[in-house]
Amino acid sequence: MIIMPAETPLLSIKVWIMASLVLLGVLLGSCVTTTTGGFNVEASNEEALDNYIQLAVAYFDTDDMPNARRNLANALEIDDRNYEAYKVLALIFQREGDQELALENFRRSIRLDRKNSRARNNYAALLFAMGDYETAFDEIETVTEDTMYEGRAVAFENLGRSALRLGRVSDAEAAFQRALQLNGNLYVSSVELALLLAQREDWQGARLAFQRYLATTDFYGIPHTPRALLAGITIEGQLQNQELVNDFTRILTTLYPESPEYAALQQRLSDAN
Repeated sequence: MIIMPAETPLLSIKVWIMASLVLLGVLLGSCVTTTTGGFNVEASNEEALDNYIQLAVAYFDTDDMPNARRNLANALEIDDRNYEAYKVLALIFQREGDQELALENFRRSIRLDRKNSRARNNYAALLFAMGDYETAFDEIETVTEDTMYEGRAVAFENLGRSALRLGRVSDAEAAFQRALQLNGNLYVSSVELALLLAQREDWQGARLAFQRYLATTDFYGIPHTPRALLAGITIEGQLQNQELVNDFTRILTTLYPESPEYAALQQRLSDAN
């Protein structure tokens, strides 16, 4: 029997359940390896490997990096070419601020499984955060080609964001359109698409995209960002919807007086006068 300590302030129930499963797996694995009745030892190792990785993820989620590392070490003792283990190790390094080590382990994970879209997406996100937009774009583009990847819609959104940083406006617009085709609730794609359409003075198209943004944020109760508020002021102002312009201006002024968007609005009003 596995008894949970009375005081476990740093560990979630999920982690203790996972720990129990791993210990059970190890015990069962021991039985298999000492029996001569033709049991599959390799299969038991694979199960233990999976349990160790899941437990490492559970510890990672509770910000317990030492135990996450310990379980990854156990996993890598079983299989030192397991791409999932290196992906989780990369996430640990990233959280701890060791960006180069995180990149190295993401690359190792991808080398071991070229179809590992989740690791490639995380790798691209880190590259984007570090300002390497060109490489991030290339990596995310590869992710979007994986039609079975469950995060494909968000990958297209990130592709659009990378394209914007590179000044590739048409690529950005196409990526945001594709993201919304796959998932109409991606409000970042909606507002970015609205801004791109406004830039080329397609005001009706911009309004449609912005209305989609409003529908999603209203439904999910998502607060407006300064960027979205300024987009709304610009688009609805062009289409003479003064009521919405006033509402968005009031929110931007009240909540985000220190934002660059507020400064841009003030400059715009000053130039108009």
